[in-house]
Amino acid sequence: MKTELFAQAESLGFAVCRIAPCAVPPHAAEFRAWLEDGRAGEMAWLGRNADRRTDPQLVLPGAKSVVVLAMNYFGDRRSEIEVRGSGGLPISDHRIARYAWGDDYHDVIESKLTALDAWLSERGGRQRCYVDTGPMLERDFAALAGAGWHGKSTMLIHPQLGAWFFLAEILTTLDLAPDAPLPDRCGKCTRCITACPTGAITAPHQLDARRCISYLTIELKGSIPEELRPLLGDRIYGCDDCAAACPWNRFAQAATETAFAAREFVHRWTLRDFLALDDDGFRALFKKSPIKRIKRRGFLRNVCVALGNTGTAADLPALERAAQDPEPLIAEHAAWAVARIRERRAIGE
Repeated sequence: MKTELFAQAESLGFAVCRIAPCAVPPHAAEFRAWLEDGRAGEMAWLGRNADRRTDPQLVLPGAKSVVVLAMNYFGDRRSEIEVRGSGGLPISDHRIARYAWGDDYHDVIESKLTALDAWLSERGGRQRCYVDTGPMLERDFAALAGAGWHGKSTMLIHPQLGAWFFLAEILTTLDLAPDAPLPDRCGKCTRCITACPTGAITAPHQLDARRCISYLTIELKGSIPEELRPLLGDRIYGCDDCAAACPWNRFAQAATETAFAAREFVHRWTLRDFLALDDDGFRALFKKSPIKRIKRRGFLRNVCVALGNTGTAADLPALERAAQDPEPLIAEHAAWAVARIRERRAIGE
């Protein structure tokens, strides 16, 4: 059955399909300590279902196996610098995390999980399927199954995919033989820790989400702390720095899923273009994109911070208009950006 399951997964576009035992995840205690220490920031939903996250039997009573799946989203062999400045593309004035360049991975992967769920049901199983939306410590189960190992950044690393892949899981009542985990192959390397712009990786395997740019630009709903704003640079949705620094990425291959290909806004839109978006324009531009989840208020907040860090006098009129936006969150960050640019001009003069 495993051989047939793996073939089914491969036919659906998954690069990895492995089996983990459905037991208490190895880092359950560490996860609870992380929550108690407040390092989850405003992600209160992680604490609300902590019991379910640390006991899969509360998610699916009678579950015996976890099918772990990985889907590549790397896109192509060009580095981020090359993507932003060659191959006929204009040099972009912003950075968006690579996973958000195309369609929302939740939508893409969930339909494939539905097909695998049906296949397992035909063989007598009951399932629960998740794409990073369910109460599971998914990287623990992925590491148990040998779908990768825990990098020092807390990202999972696969020897052929590097760090550029999505995870998905299927809990099933079918008793499938588990696969062996992979050894930790990070060695003495600490490039991911050094690469973090905000020092969010406080030690190997330790992440303070409150300083992580992905948290600050996506999960945080209110104002970005002023002392951290300059560290965001030109990043307006997520951050790839710790993942991109990993030497294992040299083995990454181009993804076959075309839904993850970069949309026009990744390379051809400017920060000022984004700043002109109204609600309808935002929804139209980011339809079926994961960026839609932070809404116009969150996205333009991030755009204002990026302009405050990199903008010039030419950006002041657009920012001054944004400082009058009816949405207080946008207005606040736009005013901060105006002050930053004026400060730089004064120093330059």
